Amino acid sequence: MKSKIIVEVIVNAALHKVWDFWTIPKHIVKWNFASNDWCCPKAANDLRVGGQFSIRMSSKDGIINFDFEGVYKEVITHKKIAYTMADGRQVMVIFEENGHETKLTEVFDPENLNSVEMQQNGWLAILNNFKAYVESK
Repeated sequence: MKSKIIVEVIVNAALHKVWDFWTIPKHIVKWNFASNDWCCPKAANDLRVGGQFSIRMSSKDGIINFDFEGVYKEVITHKKIAYTMADGRQVMVIFEENGHETKLTEVFDPENLNSVEMQQNGWLAILNNFKAYVESK
């Protein structure tokens, strides 16, 4: 079995704001894509154990679309979110407050189609997009 991939970012914002922007669909659609040629036209989120989420990711030219989906297995408000993706891979998101900053760490199982480096870079690009969005508001 492949080892887990870890990506993290420090967001210059309070924990409650980071949590809200990470979990509320009206914010998710503003940041959940890796580059400017992609977008997130819709997001639904039932943030509770057993709840599901579905996030549409689309190329801006409309040629490629896919849904990023999963089921929550653990939700500890302002601390941790764990979920199982539709393909069975596990993801854990940790929120750590440090003064006026929040460290966001994602730990996830790699998939077999793309290199670990490509997956790490893609997820980190989304995290950096999240950071930029939160810090601009």
